[in-house]
Amino acid sequence: MSETTPADERGDESETATIVRNQKRRGGPGGGGPMGGAGMPAEKSKNFGPSAKRLVGRLKPEMWPVLFVVLLGTVSVVFAVLGPKILGQATNLIFEGYISKGLPAGTTQEQVVEGLRAQGQTQQADMVSTMQLHPGSGIDFSALANVLVLVLLLYVASSIFGWAQAYILNGVTQRTVLRLRTDVEEKLHRLPLSYYDKMQRGELLSRVTNDIDNVSQTLQQTMSQLLTSLLTVIGVVVMMFIISPLLAAIALVTIPLTVLITAIIAKRSQKLFIAQWTTTGQLNAQIEEAYSGHALVRVFGRRREVQETFDGKNDELFGSSFGAQFVSGIIMPAMMFVGNLVYVAIAVVGGLMVTAGSLSLGDVQAFIQYSRQFTQPLSQLGSMANLLQSGVASAERVFELLDADEQRPDPEHPEEPTKTTGRLVFEDVSFSYAPDKPLIEHLSLTAEPGQSIAIVGPTGAGKTTLVNLIMRFYEIDSGRITLDGVDTARMTRDALRGRMGMVLQDTWLFSGTIGENLRYGRPDATDAEVLAAAEASYVDRFVRHLPDGYETVLDDEASSLSAGEKQLLTIARAMLADPTVLILDEATSSVDTRTELLLQHAMAALRADRTSFIIAHRLSTIRDADLILVMEHGSIVEQGTHAELLEADGAYARLYQAQFAGNVDADEDPSLTAS
Repeated sequence: MSETTPADERGDESETATIVRNQKRRGGPGGGGPMGGAGMPAEKSKNFGPSAKRLVGRLKPEMWPVLFVVLLGTVSVVFAVLGPKILGQATNLIFEGYISKGLPAGTTQEQVVEGLRAQGQTQQADMVSTMQLHPGSGIDFSALANVLVLVLLLYVASSIFGWAQAYILNGVTQRTVLRLRTDVEEKLHRLPLSYYDKMQRGELLSRVTNDIDNVSQTLQQTMSQLLTSLLTVIGVVVMMFIISPLLAAIALVTIPLTVLITAIIAKRSQKLFIAQWTTTGQLNAQIEEAYSGHALVRVFGRRREVQETFDGKNDELFGSSFGAQFVSGIIMPAMMFVGNLVYVAIAVVGGLMVTAGSLSLGDVQAFIQYSRQFTQPLSQLGSMANLLQSGVASAERVFELLDADEQRPDPEHPEEPTKTTGRLVFEDVSFSYAPDKPLIEHLSLTAEPGQSIAIVGPTGAGKTTLVNLIMRFYEIDSGRITLDGVDTARMTRDALRGRMGMVLQDTWLFSGTIGENLRYGRPDATDAEVLAAAEASYVDRFVRHLPDGYETVLDDEASSLSAGEKQLLTIARAMLADPTVLILDEATSSVDTRTELLLQHAMAALRADRTSFIIAHRLSTIRDADLILVMEHGSIVEQGTHAELLEADGAYARLYQAQFAGNVDADEDPSLTAS
């Protein structure tokens, strides 16, 4: 499968112009550094509200577990909220018992109240009148024990329900993130090749890994806490109004203050979080490019410039990350300050109400606990703002990937050739990467079964583009391409590409054994078939000398093999797949001359019963082709055999003479820009 489409095949432009354009796109000279390649960070969230709503909407498949979680959370919060009220009864028992013990036995509470009023102590009389006194009896420890046991049971039950809520919610979160990762993975397979051409690998990997991990962490840390905090606020407000509407009104002053402070701070921190995750993706792209091009960076002595570019982007990430965390971190201290002010107000007013007899001491104690329970979840909600801002910022980046334009879907009722021969026909095909820059116009071509077709031409002529159209890596603008009489647009991509094999100049091998790499296109191949393909492609010649043979494990860069050996492995892999149409794009460019001659014989046998397209700059490799196409500016300007084209003394003859005769001045003939 083609991994990239070389930029030098994308239109009518010189090689120098192509290099400059690519440098600008990748952040090279003229674009921010040799290993740059990123735009300016976003200053603000595109749509925080809709993105947050969309993220929550992904929980829809978990509706019933979420409802059960809400039920468990409600029960847990109810038990936790009842605790302070009941614990206030214990305070009343202790305080009333202490007062009762100091009163003379045999008197009644009414007599005590009347005596205080007679002494002019009206305020104390009002306070005593609200108590349940038993003069001379002291503290009722039996009743006190019952209250404390009840409170303990309530808190234990609240903890159990809270644990069950967190356990179920953890499953909900992980399944939601699993579906998100699955959707992203499936989306990557539906994106057109042009998307990968425009998106840097490091930036794309950052969205697929870092941003999804951040979304997962945000959901994990905020969902349970958010639910519990909201339920706690509601339950505490109800209990506070039951105890004292006046004190409840004082406590509720914190809500508008909390909303105002959170809104002001969140507005600033959201911009910084967007910049943080955008810069993270850009920095990853720079690191990936610098690592993959490490040898070239050293060869051209650009280490200092790369380091400076990295330092600049790293400092930018530090600034945005530090600013985001610092600004969002202000929320919690601000909420605590507001909570402390409210606590003081409640303590003062509550004390006055106790002395006035309008409220019991136990109720004041319970209310103070409720005020703490009230401000704590509000502070938690405020502190969660930074997590939510960060998570939604990452979610936006993931949603941008999910919303990217996809390749044209396969037809609902696909067609397949009734007989597979490998006859490929271009019928008046036109294609361009950009609407205003036509590349291939009105191209017609017929490749007969078993025919070997070589494609040559200068840089930017459209050679690789032609084979990419065959594979449907890009969709044609007009005309059609047929395989054995069936329009390839009417076939599924899997069915089309399953009949084709492709060997690129840039080898791709994955981390695994040599045998697994060879079987990549045909997993059910037998050991004998693998060995036959390896021998035909001269892979067996060097593999047999490795300590573990075909079980030798390669890393993802196959660094233990030379460039030529990796190229041989890719050729063997194509041989083993046994395709109907074979595409060789500079397939022998990395092997030595002697091995190339041997491979030409091997590939001649491989091409015997199948149609093959060969792109080559070294014209010595395509002399024996049945048909040679010479392309310039997206059009076929010459076609014929090697001998016929030399005799015609046209564009092919000039290319051939430039390579072997050396008697043509490149300055006089722009076609000699072919490499």
